[in-house]
Amino acid sequence: MEGGDFPQKIDALALVESVPLLDIDEPIADIVDAYIKHRVMPADPAGDALHLALASYHRCDFLLTWNCRHLANANKFAHIRRVNGIMGLFVPSLVTPLELLGEGEPS
Repeated sequence: MEGGDFPQKIDALALVESVPLLDIDEPIADIVDAYIKHRVMPADPAGDALHLALASYHRCDFLLTWNCRHLANANKFAHIRRVNGIMGLFVPSLVTPLELLGEGEPS
């Protein structure tokens, strides 16, 4: 987030400053490699494969993303579920912010 250029960046960084960072240790790296090997995610080790590996390994209920090409994509979900099942990993729900929070209810 620090490298990004987006509205309310300072507010967003302040909001997450107390959130602990997760270690990227050997099991996570192995999961990333498996995702890339099985073509679940593209070969960008700091990107989608890493985010999915962290969410799966740490059993996150949701992986929130705007990435509808590789993550929040119904066509990819079966492949993700299959590979995670083979590895004995949890499968988080892959959702956009609008799916998680709703697009807004009429008042």
